[in-house]
Amino acid sequence: MPELPNLHVSKLRLWQGLRKGGNAMLDRFGREINYLRLSVTERCNLRCIYCREGNDCFTAENELTAGELSRIVSQMAALGVQKVRVTGGEPLVRQDLEQIIADIARHPTVRDLCMTTNAQGLEGRIRGLHRAGLMRLNISLDSLCKERYSKMTRGGHLSDVLGGIDAALACGMNLIKVNTVLVRGENDGEIDDFIRLAKEYPIDVRFIELMPIGRLGEDGTRRIPNAEVLAAYPALKRLAPRCPCQPSEDYAGEGFRGRVGFISPVSHKFCAVCNRVRLTSDGHLRMCLGDNTETDLRPALDGTDQTLGDTIRAAIWNKPRGHHFETLFHSQRAMNRIGG
Repeated sequence: MPELPNLHVSKLRLWQGLRKGGNAMLDRFGREINYLRLSVTERCNLRCIYCREGNDCFTAENELTAGELSRIVSQMAALGVQKVRVTGGEPLVRQDLEQIIADIARHPTVRDLCMTTNAQGLEGRIRGLHRAGLMRLNISLDSLCKERYSKMTRGGHLSDVLGGIDAALACGMNLIKVNTVLVRGENDGEIDDFIRLAKEYPIDVRFIELMPIGRLGEDGTRRIPNAEVLAAYPALKRLAPRCPCQPSEDYAGEGFRGRVGFISPVSHKFCAVCNRVRLTSDGHLRMCLGDNTETDLRPALDGTDQTLGDTIRAAIWNKPRGHHFETLFHSQRAMNRIGG
């Protein structure tokens, strides 16, 4: 990873950030933080093998209300956040999701409003979500085989995912991305099929390295480095990124309608250009997926907007230099409790 300057942000750097337009929320390493991953629930209707363990059961008891979520997003938008991704758990389990999306979409500085979902139940709600202001979708899909999909998700229905993708394409969603976590011995025999999906449909398929969060990923034996996949497909050629700060390295071959992306948080750190933070559904602002430091925003919600904004800015200023996946990192939250 390229070294970031060990500095405090100077007046000149702040001035340069403000010249970009509006506020610029910078951390102590000079990175502009403009992307919020907003978890609206820990609950999920699936139990994916790399995400949840045992018979854990989560309720709505500690979830922020739609109003509290809207207030936090409002403050973060005022501080410089321009992109919001709604995550879970599974966001579709919230019956007020359309209201949450509509509230976020009202902020004129939020230029990109997207959602990550497992698409169970998406087909019947996508039009309403799109009308509310949802712009893009990332759909988790780890197998194109009905039986394997059910096994990896512990009960999911592949037909629901495919129906949700069809419905999203039909209602004119701008860009649909399929996220696939490769697990050695599970779905690594389907790489050809996923690449063919990107060739034949206007869909980006992104292979994500299994991260050391949860029992399955912590010892690394079932992780497939993305370099191993890429080496097996020399016909794929590197493309310019759609966004300068995206974690994915994009490729395509001749005649492809979509792209094949590789997200490699373990084998290739992209911390130097990280522009994101996460809000958990119980109100904790988490600076990094691979660092357990969090700031509880609930006390600040009882105060003024100024107090809330100051708390957010102070937390972001202390965002760590990078994650610790390459060490014996152990996450204190399962993936569904962080927000993907």
